Parts: sequence; C-alpha cells; structure tokens
Amino acid sequence: MSTLRLYQIADDYRSALDALAELEDVPPEAIADTLEGLVGTFQDKAIQVAAYLRTLEAEAAAIENARKAMEQRENALKRHASRLREYLKMQMERAGIPRVKNPWITVRIQANPPSVVIDDDTLLPAHFKQEVTTIKLLKSDLSKALKAGQLVTGARLEKTTRLVIQ
Repeated sequence: MSTLRLYQIADDYRSALDALAELEDVPPEAIADTLEGLVGTFQDKAIQVAAYLRTLEAEAAAIENARKAMEQRENALKRHASRLREYLKMQMERAGIPRVKNPWITVRIQANPPSVVIDDDTLLPAHFKQEVTTIKLLKSDLSKALKAGQLVTGARLEKTTRLVIQ
C-alpha cells in the first residue's frame, strides 16, 4: 500500500499541472506520461479510500441494526417489567397485603401524590391555559418558489456536490 496520502497525490498532480503549463518545450509524450502516472496513483489511492469508506459505512449500518435490535429488546423488557409490576401490585391489593419483606428485598404499596386529571379542557378558565405557536418551514414550497425564479428574502437555492460510491 502506498505511503502517500490522497491529499499529497492531489497536491502533486496540481503542482505537475502548474509546472507543465509553465514549460513550453516539453514533448507531449512526456506530459502524458507524467500525468498518467500521477492519475494512476491518484485513482489507486482514491479506490482504496472509497473501499475503506464502504467498510466504515457497512460497520455503521451493522451497529445501527444492532442498536435497533437492542432497543427493541430493551422496550420489550421494560413492557414486561411494567406488566409484572402492575400484576404484583394488583395481587397484593387483592390479597390485602400492603407489604412483603425479606432480607434482600422489600415490596410495598405506596400512595402517590395527587395528580391533575383534566376531564374537559374547554371548561377550564383562561389563566390555566397557555397558547403555544409552532412555526414549520415549508421547504418543499420554498424550493418550488425559488426554482421558479421567485425572490424569497431569507432563503436561497444552494448547489452542492456529494460523493457516490457504486
């Protein structure tokens, strides 16, 4: 594997182009050979970087899949624990036993603090309400307007590039 970095090869290629542009009496074959060698080296290194990039993306996808599987397992365990907690509470209440204890664990039924229950929010006085405004930007509509040539203050179309590895 080459010890040159891709950016170094790109710099060498740019420098060779600049140097060859300044020289007037260089035969076309020499120019072609010089550039061909640098392009070949650059292409080889670019392919190596792209292959490594694919490996990283595949590893990231595998981690994401594992995370999703673990998240599903976590949620299933939480649901099971919640159902089991409710079952134990219900059976203790049914039996009239508010506390169970041994040297390792204590289980007891405890009263919660009072919580607010809203039966009909339309009947509540205004001072118990707060209006919340949410602004959603309509980017697809903005895009259509800008592409149609409309000037929209605060927005613009921007052309970017991306790397595609096939």
